[in-house]
Amino acid sequence: MKLNKWSYSRRYNIKASFDRFPNSTVLFRRIKDYYFVYNVYWSTHDPIVGRRDLEEMELLLNRDLGSEREYINRRSRG
Repeated sequence: MKLNKWSYSRRYNIKASFDRFPNSTVLFRRIKDYYFVYNVYWSTHDPIVGRRDLEEMELLLNRDLGSEREYINRRSRG
């Protein structure tokens, strides 16, 4: 999966799109020093978004923003 584009949105959110889900918009929110998926505005034209897809999206965005280390070292990793 590749991160197509991202932009800042209202209230410190980030909107992003990914090549595997080109018709869906993913909304991220910041927690501490990294971003996590807050909501997916899923399009029926795209495949179903699974948990692994969400984790990969978070990793790709945090890598692009320079917060990959904080994301990997987060406490809530299961």
